[in-house]
Formats: sequence, C-alpha cells, structure tokens
Amino acid sequence: MRIFILILITFLYAGLSPASEKGIFIELRDLATGRKIISQSSTQGDLIILTWNNSLFHLKVTETYTIRDVFIEQTSVTFHDPKGNPPPAIRPGEVDDFYHTGGPFRTEGISRQFKKIIFRIGEYGDPVLKIGENSIRLKEEVGFGGAVVLEVKEN
Repeated sequence: MRIFILILITFLYAGLSPASEKGIFIELRDLATGRKIISQSSTQGDLIILTWNNSLFHLKVTETYTIRDVFIEQTSVTFHDPKGNPPPAIRPGEVDDFYHTGGPFRTEGISRQFKKIIFRIGEYGDPVLKIGENSIRLKEEVGFGGAVVLEVKEN
C-alpha cells in the first residue's frame, strides 16, 4: 500500500494527473490598444469560425480554425457560390492560388498552425468571429482600418 501511495504522489508531483493539465485560453484583443475583447477558456478541438465578404469577388467566405494544445490550426476554407451551389473542392495545397484568383471553392484538411493571428479590418468585409457561443463583429470592435489579435495561451 505504501508503494502505491508513493507512486501516486510521484505521478501527481510530476504533473501526470488529469487535474494538472494546463488550461488553454483564447484571447482576442485590439492590436492598437491591447484592450481585451474576449478571453475565455477553451479545450482542444473547439472551433473558431471566421466569416467575411470578399470585396474583389463578392463571395461570402468561411474559415474554420481548430484549437489544438498550444496553437490554432486553420482546417478549412470555403468561398461560397453566390447561386447557392456547392463550391468545387480543391486540394489544400491549392488554397493560396484560389484566394487570389477568385471563384467559389472549398478545401478541407488544411493544417496551417498559428500561435496568434492578426486580422485587419477592411471597409467591405464585415468579418465576424465566432468563438464558442460568442459572435464578435470585428468592425464594430475596432473600426475600419483597425486590427485584432487572436491568440491561444496556456494557463
């Protein structure tokens, strides 16, 4: 019994118990002032959804990010078809070209990893960031020309 207790104490001291797992926090703040817009705990696998309107091609865009242990991972992008048709699928490696050449598309399986992301706010885009149950209209928070920083932090 003493050996079991000694082993248990050793595991707890080494930080191997579930209760000792590090917390993950998502923080969104105004880049210019540092004002916190939102700061909340999160868990691995939680989603962050960014929707915005592309001013060049006049398409609604949805970007999906997944919370990982110590980073945010962009996992999918969709430039929606204005006629409501499903956009054609492209390979994740083609996404950069399609961002700049226009037209509807969707891709899944992207694995872009970020510790923090800076979103700059344009006049036309009307970006909305959905974090958990919160929908944040970025232009209302920092105005045209402003910027926000989305960052994952450990507790």
